[in-house]
Amino acid sequence: MTELDPALLEIIVCPSCRSDLAVVADELVCQGCGLAYPVRDGIPVLLVDEARKPS
Repeated sequence: MTELDPALLEIIVCPSCRSDLAVVADELVCQGCGLAYPVRDGIPVLLVDEARKPS
């Protein structure tokens, strides 16, 4: 599981729809549109082009 600063999780949102993000395994998953953003070396990669689409 990815360790991210709780203060960071309070302020970052999905760049696609602006919904909250939740930590799920090694990704940040949007609570609105469902896009899953990778976390690499403890750094969230919040690029829509890098996100995994919901199935």
